[in-house]
Amino acid sequence: MSRKGLAEPMAAYVRALRRLGRRDHSESELRRALLERGHSREEVEAALTRLRGERYLDDSGFAERFARSRLARHGLGRLRVRQGLRERGVDRGVAEAGLRAALREVPEAEVLDALARRYWRQRTRDEPTHRLRKLWTFLLRRGFPAPLVSARLRALWPRWRDALEGLEPVEESEA
Repeated sequence: MSRKGLAEPMAAYVRALRRLGRRDHSESELRRALLERGHSREEVEAALTRLRGERYLDDSGFAERFARSRLARHGLGRLRVRQGLRERGVDRGVAEAGLRAALREVPEAEVLDALARRYWRQRTRDEPTHRLRKLWTFLLRRGFPAPLVSARLRALWPRWRDALEGLEPVEESEA
């Protein structure tokens, strides 16, 4: 049967299922994509309800998988992961629970340490104190909280503690 021959609610369901087959999506992302493709709100909600019932769509599982991937594979800190979940329309409580679960499996300090060591090895031309300051800002941009960055850099390179003194930890925002 051609796609045009499918009943509209079925077409929205099939399109959503295909998208989920390519990659994981939050419910909000999927809703937005289906509406943009011209499906009515009723068709979209029917498709999403069916997908939830069949366990193809689960924001709590999505949040945990997304957070784990961003921490382990992408080297991002909790602030950037939280921002990514918010951008994908995941409910704040669901996002926090997923992030907490991922952080139990992938400790943020270990991710930060590995990233910092790699950065340090790759940038040997800069003078060490300058390199340390650049590393500080790099890690903040990656979404690691300033107090954690400060503590880990002091632990990794204790002889450069003085270079870190001028870098005041910034209050962790709700980013």
